[in-house]
Amino acid sequence: MASKISSKQPRKQRKWRYTAPLHKRRKMIAAHLSQELREKYHRRSLPVRRGDVVKVMRGEYKGQSGEVSKVDTKSYKVYVSGITIKKADGREVERALDPSNLLITEVYLDDPKRRNMLERKLGVE
Repeated sequence: MASKISSKQPRKQRKWRYTAPLHKRRKMIAAHLSQELREKYHRRSLPVRRGDVVKVMRGEYKGQSGEVSKVDTKSYKVYVSGITIKKADGREVERALDPSNLLITEVYLDDPKRRNMLERKLGVE
């Protein structure tokens, strides 16, 4: 008797990530909040947005901070100003970072939709 294929199988999880629509990809590009922000907003993580200030927690650039300059929803990567690599032709380009290795230290609140989302989650009217 053949067993039923579970949706939890790795190949199905990977396929779901590769074929996810943009509005769902955005939520998958999330990073943890710093301890102070976690206490302030009563949540552990937020989707990363251009304008947020983040700190790199793992890898070659561990400890460096900078403002998010670009979020690539296609490749699930975040680009931080000041964190660059040198290409073979000598040009400096921003390094693509995985959002799971970042910590949000300052939240960009100039966007009214984002501010409303945070207030709504707090339960403040």
